[in-house]
Amino acid sequence: MAVQKTRKSRSKRDMRRSHDALTGPTLSTDPLSGEVHRRHHVTAGGFYRGRKVVNVSAAAETE
Repeated sequence: MAVQKTRKSRSKRDMRRSHDALTGPTLSTDPLSGEVHRRHHVTAGGFYRGRKVVNVSAAAETE
């Protein structure tokens, strides 16, 4: 079993953990509908960058 030679200080432990923080998703507001959605993703209404790219009713029928 691996055993450390010397104990790591609180400072070294915390410096290592400084990169582990989680961030929330980046959200945008659709300019047409005002809907909040994830950036670079299609909205629930099928819009992306102000244009209709997915016919939502047809996509729901295939599933």
